[in-house]
Amino acid sequence: MILNHLKNIFAVKHLKNKIVMTLMLVLVYKLLSVIPVPGVNTSALVDVMKDNQGLEFFGALMWWWLKSFSIILMGLSPYINALIIIQLLGVIIPQLENIKKEWEAGQRKINKFTRFLTLPLAFVQSYGMILLLNTLAGWSIIDVSNTGIVLMAMTIITAGTMFLVWLWEVMTEFGISNGISVIISASVLSWIPGYIAGYFPSDSGTFVDTITGAFTNSEGFAGLSSWLSFLIILVLTVAVIYVIVKFTEWYRKIPVIYTRTGREEKSFFPIKVNQAGMVPIIFAVSLITFPSILWSVLEKTWNTSGIAEFLKNNFSFNNPSWMYILIYFVLVILFAYFYVSITFNTEEIAESIQKRGGYIPGIRPGAETAEYLSKVSSHLNLFGGGFLALIAVFPYIMQKFVWTQVNFIVSWAGLIIIVSVVLELVRQIDSEMQMYDYKKFK
Repeated sequence: MILNHLKNIFAVKHLKNKIVMTLMLVLVYKLLSVIPVPGVNTSALVDVMKDNQGLEFFGALMWWWLKSFSIILMGLSPYINALIIIQLLGVIIPQLENIKKEWEAGQRKINKFTRFLTLPLAFVQSYGMILLLNTLAGWSIIDVSNTGIVLMAMTIITAGTMFLVWLWEVMTEFGISNGISVIISASVLSWIPGYIAGYFPSDSGTFVDTITGAFTNSEGFAGLSSWLSFLIILVLTVAVIYVIVKFTEWYRKIPVIYTRTGREEKSFFPIKVNQAGMVPIIFAVSLITFPSILWSVLEKTWNTSGIAEFLKNNFSFNNPSWMYILIYFVLVILFAYFYVSITFNTEEIAESIQKRGGYIPGIRPGAETAEYLSKVSSHLNLFGGGFLALIAVFPYIMQKFVWTQVNFIVSWAGLIIIVSVVLELVRQIDSEMQMYDYKKFK
């Protein structure tokens, strides 16, 4: 059945072209991710990653290719930060808000402003990341005393980020689904093989060898325990994926009645509980990493050593404080509201329902309908944002109580990202298939 479905998908020429284009661009992205910045002590970087598992988590989530100190080291993080800043400025500056109302032309201008702001942000963040990794390593991964080498590294990393922004735009236009979503998922999924391999010693052999060894020598039980641990983690991961899928697809039906040709037609308008998808976690991680970068910079300055020490003690990747956990939790909820306020325009929806001759029972068309939809969306967003925030901070809370890091095959936040992207891909492909069938029999 699955093979037949794949055969039907690739029978649609334009859909096949989109999928092939997406895979080719992902391959380009993966090639970029293994090209190191010149002048980097990569062996020291591997030691940093081993000693800082929290940093590895953020590396997986924010697609920082730390192990190779790639030319796309910062990924799309500077672009996301620029996007947040532009959206916040739109609340303060009326001219920006007016540009947003110009539909596609306005969106093109906003994208242009965002790209312009991404350039200086990437340049500054690249320097902060270099200092952070040097501080964590205890020695120079990049010799910051050599201005030429540092400027070269910062320029290359900035160019890598800008190229990645261009790659994302091409992927969105000519590929399947949103380019950022695909890139993020590729980054998270790329860590899975290495994570699974970590459960098994290199000399453990096959599963049969492990079972046989368990009954012939004492060392075999260690290998068997590795398999059992992996199976337990696998079952738990699948269970969490099931919960996330159900939560992601959960929505509330708003009843709508349309009056047409003298009769009433009952329908409904769905509002998802998780309206923002994976975006709030990505935005929150983008901001929560700033204090760590900041303390690595301030630690070099004598008169700000007190601030640096405070940031270091409270915003550590490996041992996050309760303040860190609380701020992370709140940021996810705030960004859930922030993103929905941008993407879910209740006034437009209310106007569309009214133009089609519809109304919500007990609610007047127009402004009251928009207000009602906004209230419902806000209530649902509290549950949706709260769930996302809980998933994001749960491993850290468990670490506080059981004194160990709780890991799945994919990080908790990474699971939400992958599930959201896969479901979006499925919907996109189904939509393309329906359009193809409609045109064929039209």
